[in-house]
Amino acid sequence: MDFDTYLLQYRQVQDDVEEEEMFYRVGMATAVVVLGVLEAHKRRSEKQWPHRLYLCRPQLLSNPRATTPWQVLHRSRSNRAYITTMGMDVSTFDAILGAGFADAWMYTRIPRHDSSGTGRTRPGGRSLDAAGALGLVLHYLGSTMRDISLQQIFALIPSTVTRYITFGLQILIEVLRRMPEGAIKWPTGDEFEEYSELITARRARLTGAFASIDGLNLPVQESADSELENATYNGWLSDHFVSSVLVFSPKGTIIAAALNAPGNGYYLIADTAFPRGARTIEGKIQAPRKVGQRYQGTIEDVENMVAFENMVAFERQLLSYRQTAEWGMRAMQSSFGRLRIPLDINNAAVRADLLEICVRLNNVRAEMVGISQIRNVYMPAWRQNAEDEEVWNSFETMAFSEQRRQDRVA
Repeated sequence: MDFDTYLLQYRQVQDDVEEEEMFYRVGMATAVVVLGVLEAHKRRSEKQWPHRLYLCRPQLLSNPRATTPWQVLHRSRSNRAYITTMGMDVSTFDAILGAGFADAWMYTRIPRHDSSGTGRTRPGGRSLDAAGALGLVLHYLGSTMRDISLQQIFALIPSTVTRYITFGLQILIEVLRRMPEGAIKWPTGDEFEEYSELITARRARLTGAFASIDGLNLPVQESADSELENATYNGWLSDHFVSSVLVFSPKGTIIAAALNAPGNGYYLIADTAFPRGARTIEGKIQAPRKVGQRYQGTIEDVENMVAFENMVAFERQLLSYRQTAEWGMRAMQSSFGRLRIPLDINNAAVRADLLEICVRLNNVRAEMVGISQIRNVYMPAWRQNAEDEEVWNSFETMAFSEQRRQDRVA
């Protein structure tokens, strides 16, 4: 090997060494930069921790489909537990699942902002099955609990809770619209008569009455729009509200969420504050007189004590049945705690859907579960009259008196 060849090989080796050293230095510099970025991100996150209060997966139960508080409740199949937490018994819960909620949850894609929307559904990959999703939505509607409580009950991270509730509400409203028990239906001719008979069975003077009506004020957030803010502000209550009008039948169901003029010969019962003077609905909404309001009529009418006493008795029964509207409003606000939380003033569609869901669920509860003070008072299941009441009160004695007399405890 001559000197030139040796020198060439030496220089090649030196170049390789220098190249490796350069790559090493670049790699080290890159590593330092990456580590610096990670450390800076970590320190910023640590500074923000006091202001970012939410649960992550390590702080929750590992499997949302296993031993969570919801799974324990669901597997208990206890009517008392279901009604206490969700406002309905086991059979009604299953009926809603079977009416289309389960299929929609299984085969409908959950909308996401971070995906294309063309993929197939993966129900097995979701944190909750259909029953869990319905339970989450009913827990949300029936309480004022914070999302953190729902996260602990169902073992879900915050983003999943929000996404599942939004999607579950969309499914639920479609299912309730198809269920006959959830219908918001203005009565027909025969139904007017049926409702009137239910009322006159207890309030004989209210011939023609078929329902009660009242307004429901729901709190909303304050709007940045001055006109909208002024429109929702209630000076008497010093807060912001949106109002709805609900009509309650003697069966405890809501038959309308707007004022409708009924047929001839029938009228609604309201309180003294409800407007009822328009000519188009004259006589269709009746209310007791205000305190201090004078009775109108001729001298003969005033001197006719029988007619006067009948009028007073009629108004007393109006006042008594007017209480059903209070029962209905109280049931709406107590059964659906979510309505007590100020609603989003900037999203009228979401507010409308939420109220519609609550109204339809109220009807489902009244029809299928029997949870309605109005229904319990004006639709007694067994006690149709005094004779029936006597029979059913003494039924056990009649059926088992002989057996009890011969019973002996060993």
